[in-house]
Amino acid sequence: MKFKRSLARRIVIAFTGMTVMVAGIFALGIVASVYMLEESLISSDLGGELDSLLRMESMEGWSLKPAPGQLFYFSGGQGDFAMPEDLAPYAAGFHEVFRGHSAYHMIVREVDGRRYFLLQDQSDFEAREQLLFMVVLSGFLLSSLLAAVIGWLLARRVLQPLARLAGQVRNREQMLTVTPQLAPDYAQDEVGELATAFDHALAQLRSALGRERMFTSDVSHELRTPLMVIASSCELLEAQPALPLQAQQQVRRIAKASADMKLLAEAFLLLARAEHGRPGTAARKSLRAVADELVEQWRETIEGKGLRFSYQANDAPAGEFDEVFLRTVLLNLLRNALYYTAHGSISLELNSGGFVVSDSGEGIPAEARSEVFESFVRHTTIEQGSGVGLSLVRRICAVQGWSIELSAVQPHGCRFAVGLQVP
Repeated sequence: MKFKRSLARRIVIAFTGMTVMVAGIFALGIVASVYMLEESLISSDLGGELDSLLRMESMEGWSLKPAPGQLFYFSGGQGDFAMPEDLAPYAAGFHEVFRGHSAYHMIVREVDGRRYFLLQDQSDFEAREQLLFMVVLSGFLLSSLLAAVIGWLLARRVLQPLARLAGQVRNREQMLTVTPQLAPDYAQDEVGELATAFDHALAQLRSALGRERMFTSDVSHELRTPLMVIASSCELLEAQPALPLQAQQQVRRIAKASADMKLLAEAFLLLARAEHGRPGTAARKSLRAVADELVEQWRETIEGKGLRFSYQANDAPAGEFDEVFLRTVLLNLLRNALYYTAHGSISLELNSGGFVVSDSGEGIPAEARSEVFESFVRHTTIEQGSGVGLSLVRRICAVQGWSIELSAVQPHGCRFAVGLQVP
């Protein structure tokens, strides 16, 4: 994509590219100037020397003596002055001629039907010219390298305010209402505008989170009274001796759902307080005790669906944990396994680090496992659940410092492993 590269790399590339372009134009200008000066100056000098030789020819008893390093030919000349065949195609004017391993500058002039050729050995000039070109090339490469280094240093300096701003935004304390604004720490430039935008976005986010926590706390608190009424009513109904068996079963289901709802309300209330920095003082219990109670409550329901239920609790970790949070996590994972397992088995295994809940349900595709802990996300064809349970489990684990991992069970199914942080 267009903006895949980092901003620092794009600054370095832009700075280096601009320098390379300018240095390249400058180097090409030097090379072009050398060639233009070469033709102009040498052509003028050779033309003057050729004029001198022509004047010597017009003198009576003349004796042609070209300067050292020069060759002089003309049409009709004899001996050393006889025109070579390889020079015959050249027209009047200035030329560069290569004869064997030697290079010459040559001026050709035609006077009264006779053509004159004056050649000047340019070996020394070519050596100096090559040295000049090497200096220009070295300067071009050095300037490109320096541009990359300077661009990198400038990018770090230019992006330092952005890096600082990013660190401040990532800081969890920015979600506190008492946190100072970011914009006053920066100049009124593009970074300052970005800090102002972050201040606005963070203020809206803090407000939304505050409303969400308040709503969660209020709802969880207000649900306690009706849930207590439902629970006490169920107890009274269960105490009725003349209540039919089917009605008793329905009352027990209502009582169980009421207990689950009460637990969920308490979990949301404690979670809202914990995420707001005010952890509660809930009762604590061992994993073995919580697991035994839930297994006793859910074994009949699981096996009543025709599933095999396996419970292994020989290696439970020592220590006690927040009972509401631990019960909520374990309950949601067991209920999730029950919902999405139509045939086969469900197992709960306690180990020294936590516990594992496995099932033989339809499983979750590998590409969807990273999203399964998001709210309202369900990757299953079974129309049960709202996609909230696993999201709640992840939030509780994050608050408590626990870990949760999802993996596949062969040939199909899910395995949730929860690692508990022993206090």
